[in-house]
Amino acid sequence: MTDNLLTATGEALYGPRWQSDLARDLGVSDRTMRRWAAGDDTPRPGVYADLLRLTQARATALSALAAELGAMAASTPQR
Repeated sequence: MTDNLLTATGEALYGPRWQSDLARDLGVSDRTMRRWAAGDDTPRPGVYADLLRLTQARATALSALAAELGAMAASTPQR
């Protein structure tokens, strides 16, 4: 995995201070995540699948929120 893909995924999921949150959700130490992000170590097997699962779960949650917000926006008078 390129450190760019890991960084882009982490930032998309958790914002600019992503490393600790992503480390927690992947079940690795902050130090391990920093090594992966720096390209000093290779992520363990299965990280791609774990990242895919996390991004899909976030996309599902955001999609549901967008639908609710759309319904509220449509039913609320605009100023």
